[in-house]
Amino acid sequence: MLRFLRILLTGLLGVLWDGVAAFGGVRLVGGDNRCSGRVEVLRHDQWGTVCDHGWDLREAYVVCLELGCGLAESALHGAVFGEGRGEIWLRHIQCSGLESSLTRCAVVLHSNTYCTHKNDAGVKCSGTLLMPTLTLLSPHTVFSPGEAVRFGCSVLLGHHLSDFHLYKHGVSTPLVTQRADQTQTSGVELTLSDIETFHQGSYSCRYRIKGGFPSQLLSSPPSNSINITVVELLTPHHWYNTSTEAPAGSVLKGHSFNITCTTPQQYPGGSFQLRLIRSNGTVRQSLPALTPTVTFTFPNAQSSNEGYYYCLYRVQMGGRTFVSRESQPLPIAIRDPDPILSPMVISWIVSGLTFIVAVIVIIIVAKVLCNREKKPSELERETRTCVDNTYVALSINKL
Repeated sequence: MLRFLRILLTGLLGVLWDGVAAFGGVRLVGGDNRCSGRVEVLRHDQWGTVCDHGWDLREAYVVCLELGCGLAESALHGAVFGEGRGEIWLRHIQCSGLESSLTRCAVVLHSNTYCTHKNDAGVKCSGTLLMPTLTLLSPHTVFSPGEAVRFGCSVLLGHHLSDFHLYKHGVSTPLVTQRADQTQTSGVELTLSDIETFHQGSYSCRYRIKGGFPSQLLSSPPSNSINITVVELLTPHHWYNTSTEAPAGSVLKGHSFNITCTTPQQYPGGSFQLRLIRSNGTVRQSLPALTPTVTFTFPNAQSSNEGYYYCLYRVQMGGRTFVSRESQPLPIAIRDPDPILSPMVISWIVSGLTFIVAVIVIIIVAKVLCNREKKPSELERETRTCVDNTYVALSINKL
């Protein structure tokens, strides 16, 4: 608390000092790269150095964050990167580590420390924020819808960690956000709960660190990627084909029939299983699903083929076996062929009846024609009657 009040009071004094308003940018000079070197500040269009009195990691963090150089690895004293020239603009400065710029830190005006360029301060920054490491805490990489995927995101340096984010490739907003645990700042667990098929893809994580005044958040580069697969097996459909003369839902004994299974979602290495439930047990058959549709063939239907048929789809991926729900039951009855109603017998009967009817018709027509030829005319009947009557009359007279 006393340190905070001291910083606050010295900061107020610094505001009154015209140097604060006159300061411009900050740069690093003499290092191996742009993120390491002697600290210099711009004031009145002239670059000057910073004395290393009171110089520690808090001030170094502010410089590194301000320059976009990630985290401070070390705060260096004694002109490690060479002695500067010109003025020593800041002889005693104190930062909390959350300022947005070194020129916003509290300036100690009444320091008795004698500073020369041999006391020029320097920093060595990480260059960029360290890349985090993403690990898969779940024991496999292939999942079913509704399951949870557990990731771990960690980083070696845990200073100023704010939160961790889990990203899916192609999605700009994080799917999971977890605040950093201040007791275990090296990493957190990120859990993707109740996953769906659209969660399949590549994942990476990022972390953010706090810094600046007002408070700012810097995002790290993305971690390594981990791919997950979501397997959703939809319920397959099935149907059967047999001879056309068989009644619906039945197959004639001795005839062939086929049962076809199909799935709307196919995976490499999948297979179909056809399950028959009958009165004396269960029979299973399997065929590889080289295509989304597979046909089971039964060339000679017997009573043992009668029962309820179910179709399911299964696949092995990532060391796990996934099985779909069974299709609706398909009942099939095996019936003996009915000889009376067989098409051949019916055709014979129809042919025989047609022949008999034709013969009867011919006989009737022939008989009618024959009777018409033998039937006497009306004149012949009258003449014959007259003759017969005369003969009868003559016979009576003779008597």
